[in-house]
Amino acid sequence: MKKHKFMWLVSILLVLSAFLAACSDKNENEGAADPEKDADKPATDKPAEELPQVLNLIEAAEIPSIDSSLSEDAVGFNVLNNIMEGLYRLDADSLPVPGMADGDPEISEDGLTYTFKLRDAQWSNGTPVTAHDFVYAWQRAVDPNTGSPYGPYLMAGMIKNATEIGEKTAAVTDLGVSAPDDKTFVVQLERPVPYFLSLMSFGTFYPLNEEFVTAQGDAYATTSDNMLYNGPFELSAWDGTGNWKYVKNEKYWDAATVQLEEINVDVVKETSTAVQLYEQGKKDRVLLSAEYAMQYADDPNIINELETSVFYFKLNQERNGKPTPLANADIRKALARAFDKEELASAVLANGSIAADYLVADQFTYDPNGKDFRDYSGDFNSYNVEEAQEFWAKGLKALGVDKLEIEILGGDTENAKKQQEWFKSQFEKNLPGLTIKLKEVPFSVRLDLDNASDYDIQNAGWGPDFQDPISFIELFVSSSPQNLMGYSNPEYDALVESTKTTLAADPVARFEAFAKAEKILLEEEAAVIPQYQRGRMVLMNPNVQGLATHPFGGDYSYKWTYIAEEAK
Repeated sequence: MKKHKFMWLVSILLVLSAFLAACSDKNENEGAADPEKDADKPATDKPAEELPQVLNLIEAAEIPSIDSSLSEDAVGFNVLNNIMEGLYRLDADSLPVPGMADGDPEISEDGLTYTFKLRDAQWSNGTPVTAHDFVYAWQRAVDPNTGSPYGPYLMAGMIKNATEIGEKTAAVTDLGVSAPDDKTFVVQLERPVPYFLSLMSFGTFYPLNEEFVTAQGDAYATTSDNMLYNGPFELSAWDGTGNWKYVKNEKYWDAATVQLEEINVDVVKETSTAVQLYEQGKKDRVLLSAEYAMQYADDPNIINELETSVFYFKLNQERNGKPTPLANADIRKALARAFDKEELASAVLANGSIAADYLVADQFTYDPNGKDFRDYSGDFNSYNVEEAQEFWAKGLKALGVDKLEIEILGGDTENAKKQQEWFKSQFEKNLPGLTIKLKEVPFSVRLDLDNASDYDIQNAGWGPDFQDPISFIELFVSSSPQNLMGYSNPEYDALVESTKTTLAADPVARFEAFAKAEKILLEEEAAVIPQYQRGRMVLMNPNVQGLATHPFGGDYSYKWTYIAEEAK
């Protein structure tokens, strides 16, 4: 489902009005879906009663982790989105609506205290979901001993005392969350956060049953049997590697809305194999790469979608304690201009992706007047071989060399390998004396190498976690656990910080500050090199109805999906 500007305007106005106007102690959330009605609205066409409600899908990568405190990738968060549920979830139109929360929270006049009441809900083992489960999960995620890539990153500077906990000057129990009783969960913020309710649908903020997690120890979430579920589905037949299955969670509070009984997911890394399985009727949906996108362009079952995920190169300036050639700004600026992004999008990918000379996605986030963030910012470091070679020559001279060998770390799928060979060709053709060495590894291995900063250039990408420019821009502040490339700029950090503090109540000024930060990152520093904003060309069985796609957070929701009777 494609995101529309109207959805963002409704979403931001609902949240901003709660504390910027300071006119009510209660966020009325006018215009949002009612959790008992609209959020779980039945599909227009009912599923055919005689048809098996079974969906068969393909995923291009294994699950690295489904521990909500540790997950950090698109695959893991997509799975979590369907097997778990936070205080809020994104509905079929990608609007945040109450999930475990029983209606909207009470919000203090200063926008710093949120009080949530919980609905009657159960874990898959029949025990109740309580406010204590949220307290435990949030404390576990922010605890430095957990090693969560997202908990400290998302909570620091937002949830009271999260920063101090990360610095080990406060105890984990000092985090600004509490459970006065089983049905009441209170959150204390350090500052007003315009996108707070949007964040409440994100995986890091899901509840965890402390008794169960503690009993499992290190085995928790390593297989489908070592988890509890409170979402629409349970995971089944997953041994920690390879394929997996979802089955309907009969204990889910809104199980009556869920029509699918089973979803079978196979990991298939070759598009040719995936297309063959679709043509054989064994799979219901397949993502197409370049040659297949062109081959099936006129197929009536093609779905075209522009995602909000942006792909880029991370340029590591320090590896194994030593500066890399990428610490030289001229070398980075040369690389940024040395490949043809239009050719990449139209000929190599050919799937609806668009060239990106920016970091924050197009058609992703808007100010209250409906102005796209991209209209605040510009395009940076467009393809220009002449300029690239000038910067390259300056960089080589400064380094005292006439040639360089640089490694690109990337994926091991069929599509990833084709892209990386194209990058190698472009760089070596346009930058004399450059040799590119490709290191192609499974996704989980790439995450490990990223966490260890053990790479020169990494082929990476980011799908936003919530609907605000900061979801992209904050990735590269000095303290970000997503940075991991030896990059630090005090002016950049200060601009990002200002959007949380002095500019927090001024949406236009916030966007202007984000635009300045983006210019520093991309044009002045060339710290990362954007490549493209991903599009999707998907072949999907027309009998599959109600599949919700989201512009941030988990990519898909299967809660409203069903198998319809074939059209006659």
